[in-house]
Amino acid sequence: MKPFLFIIAVAALLFTSCKKPDYQKIFNDPSLYSSTVHELNTVVMGNNFSPPVASRNYAYASVAGYEVIAAGDPKHYKSLVGQLNGFKKVAAPLKGAKINFEYASLLAFCQVGQTVTFPEGSLKYYTDSLHQLAVAHGMPTEMIANSETYAKMVAASIMKWSKGDHYLQTRSAPKFAVIRDSAWRWEPTPPAYSEAVEPHWGEIRTMVLKNAKEYMVPPPPKFDITDKNSPYFKDVMLSKNAIDSLTKDQVHMADFWDDNPQKLNVLGHVMFITKKFSPPGHWLSIVGIGAKKVNADFNTTVCAYAKTAIALFDGFIESWAAKYTYKTVRPETIIDKYVDRDWRPHLQTPPFPEYTCGHCTISAAAAEVLTSVLGDHIAYTDTSELEFGIKNRSFKSFRDAAKETLMSRFYGGIHFHNSCIVSNHFGIVVGDSIVTKLVMKK
Repeated sequence: MKPFLFIIAVAALLFTSCKKPDYQKIFNDPSLYSSTVHELNTVVMGNNFSPPVASRNYAYASVAGYEVIAAGDPKHYKSLVGQLNGFKKVAAPLKGAKINFEYASLLAFCQVGQTVTFPEGSLKYYTDSLHQLAVAHGMPTEMIANSETYAKMVAASIMKWSKGDHYLQTRSAPKFAVIRDSAWRWEPTPPAYSEAVEPHWGEIRTMVLKNAKEYMVPPPPKFDITDKNSPYFKDVMLSKNAIDSLTKDQVHMADFWDDNPQKLNVLGHVMFITKKFSPPGHWLSIVGIGAKKVNADFNTTVCAYAKTAIALFDGFIESWAAKYTYKTVRPETIIDKYVDRDWRPHLQTPPFPEYTCGHCTISAAAAEVLTSVLGDHIAYTDTSELEFGIKNRSFKSFRDAAKETLMSRFYGGIHFHNSCIVSNHFGIVVGDSIVTKLVMKK
């Protein structure tokens, strides 16, 4: 029996013995929403979604959950209709219908989450458990029915909107062409030598940014591996020398922020994949940790998840547009060719171009919007990697964590230092844009 279902079973027994409805207390608990996000996170991890696609899963589900809360508390929260690109209409609750908006928010999140992932109905066991939780704690039958109906209506509105983001068209778009006529151009890396991931992600409709290139990054340093005084050569050697002399803390830092959802392990003739949450999944875990740290209520927690998920989504689009504009090679490829053919980075190189760094971009964007909702200088301990056997790390603020992410990709040996610096800067730009343009909490 799943742990959550076991909790429900115990709750049902307790309710049977006391017969006192306490559903409001149960569903007003923000930790229940965080647990629900974690459940989707687990489904996303289990189905091998790439980080950009994972960000899409989270964004639409989180907007659905938020729209229910905005409808239930219009005095304090504003709908995102008319604020997000192409989002023109969302279902309204039926007049006079008694609805538990927290329960409906959870369901809307799950229903959209399981629609944009696969297999179909991947969260049905979980929504069934939420229904049983409502029954066990005395939620009136009519309220349960009304809440479930409204959740389905909102989910349908969000899914209709999602179909206009050009995602389906990119599923059949041409693959990235590997052309080895230029030494600076990206090519597959060991051990899997996988094809480039999501070469058309920059064509996906953004949510808040005008388009993927609203804040287009400058070109990377000119490729020059022969001039030892060139910025490019210095960056290459900076990477090699750093990885050749990593400290224990730098190793832990790189491993902690690795967030590789599909690491290929090769042991002789045996190959197997280990899974972890991808970068957007890691940051959504941080949202829950931060919300609990400041004792945020249910609605504030939902708002924090939605705003962060939007930043992650737009951040990936911005970064991926740059990646496939410049198509630059990874440190591993250059160092192996020109410096040391036996050199390997500490982390496994992801299968897409180097410049810019997606993790650095989305981390900085997430830190800005999360700060806008929960506050600055929120010291916290990130426990999200414990389930993958990686020790905690503590931070003075969300921005402090984003800065560490910047260095982690450099210490991992998968990004040049210049790329990390530029990416962090433009992630902040993306985050600031979302904070400026979106009005959520009144």
